[in-house]
Amino acid sequence: MSHGGSRAATAAAPHTGGAAADCGSLARDLVDAMALRPWGDVAFSVYETGRLVAVAPLLAGHTERIAFLVRTQRADGAWGPPEGYALVPTLSATDALLAVLADEGLPPGARPASAAAASRGLRALSTLLAGGSAVPDTPAADLIVPALVESINARTSGPGAALPARHPLRLPAGTDRRRLTAVRAAHAAGTGLHPKLAHFGELFDGPAQRWLRPRAAGPGTVGASPAATAAWLATAGPDADGRAARAFLDRLVSAGGGPVPCPTPITVFERAWVLSWLSRAGIEVRPPEAVLAGLADAVGSAGAATGAGLPPDADTTAVSLYALGRLGRPLDPASLWAYETAEGFCTWPGEDGFSVTTNAHVLDALAQHALRDPGAGSRHRTAIDRLARVLRERQEADGSWRDRWHASPYYATACCVLALTESTWDDVSLGAVGRAVRWVLANQRDDGSWGRWEGTAEETAYALQILLAVAAQEPAVVVAALRGRTYLEANAGRHEHPPLWYGKELYCPTTIVRSAVLAASHLAHSRLEHRRNGRMS
Repeated sequence: MSHGGSRAATAAAPHTGGAAADCGSLARDLVDAMALRPWGDVAFSVYETGRLVAVAPLLAGHTERIAFLVRTQRADGAWGPPEGYALVPTLSATDALLAVLADEGLPPGARPASAAAASRGLRALSTLLAGGSAVPDTPAADLIVPALVESINARTSGPGAALPARHPLRLPAGTDRRRLTAVRAAHAAGTGLHPKLAHFGELFDGPAQRWLRPRAAGPGTVGASPAATAAWLATAGPDADGRAARAFLDRLVSAGGGPVPCPTPITVFERAWVLSWLSRAGIEVRPPEAVLAGLADAVGSAGAATGAGLPPDADTTAVSLYALGRLGRPLDPASLWAYETAEGFCTWPGEDGFSVTTNAHVLDALAQHALRDPGAGSRHRTAIDRLARVLRERQEADGSWRDRWHASPYYATACCVLALTESTWDDVSLGAVGRAVRWVLANQRDDGSWGRWEGTAEETAYALQILLAVAAQEPAVVVAALRGRTYLEANAGRHEHPPLWYGKELYCPTTIVRSAVLAASHLAHSRLEHRRNGRMS
């Protein structure tokens, strides 16, 4: 098992340039390597590593985790991505380093660096919390932020505080403790909570509850989260499940040298997205039979889950169905109907919010099924028409789409454009695609890249997918696509990618991102190499 932040993973990262044939060869290597990592490839998490430092100081790799937090702090004292996305990782890292300073067993050499980093973190938090920016809608931010503000205030108050604060931290505008208080009370009363909350189990006090238990027969994780697993293990008995949880943590820490990723495992999520991106781009991949069989087995009557420890969701289900269909292992999409709502399709029952990418992926799966089976019932055809309309109605005025599972509009726009171009060819949908293409053309950077905060290979790959989704003849599209392809070639040696995917904080599922870049590179080479007079072949 490897993770995007480890030296081993960096050394093994594939080159993403070259001709279309080279992209195909690299893609097949990527799939073969993926089969050897059953837990998936995710870059290290500041939030999750900070939680392990705070709740599991006796776990192997503690000193290395502290060093990781100190090393990854930004010059301004915060951690993580720009804007409000820095709040959650900065809270976690600062709280963890404050916990470290209260540990009498801390090696003397680590104390000055930890104290300096914690002090800078507190100053950064004062700015972040008072800045007036809305807290991004990352999962459970309304639980994480008040829980960590409370913990930091407790660690910096009283006569024994290692770094006493002159003033307690305040919650950001629009945030309160009501949901955290309710969930903690229900947990303490032994109430079975929504399975999704297992992923955030480190936020709950009190004895381990059965609804959080890992399965001894599985990888031993609670909620696909190292922090939730460690917190559960701290209050669990030494039974088979407890031994499995400890084995999971030991293996994860050993693989990364101390820091940990989150979410993990992401077995089904990674395999579905990788195989979907590559096969959709026309790259011939032959995944090992065990990978295909495992992906098919993961789709049960309630759908498929991202990985062990998480409940099924419509997004993972739809992409799994789409990938299996493209690779000659089609399954009936009946499990998706459980997620149908008045608005479209929810990611899971009871979801707070609406995801255009989930609905785009459901459209992919249903349209593929209808194309494969002309006898598909009217329910499928009605849902396809409805989803196409839903996506068009959610398009932004500038031609893009935004979503709650990815920080970049290029990802959401690519998902919606690809779903519309494969499922419908009416003038209304093509008009929406045309507006998206114009938005992409208007936002290309001087170096040929695209990106929300800076040009990135991942976002450039999505922009190319949008431009190349239709057989466009406009010279401007060809020129922009050629410039984007040149950017990808020039940055082919870049092995690390910025975190853009929504989790407890923004994270990077490294192999999925690499597959998207390879898919776009292959498309650009295969569709632009025979251009004539500024026309795309």
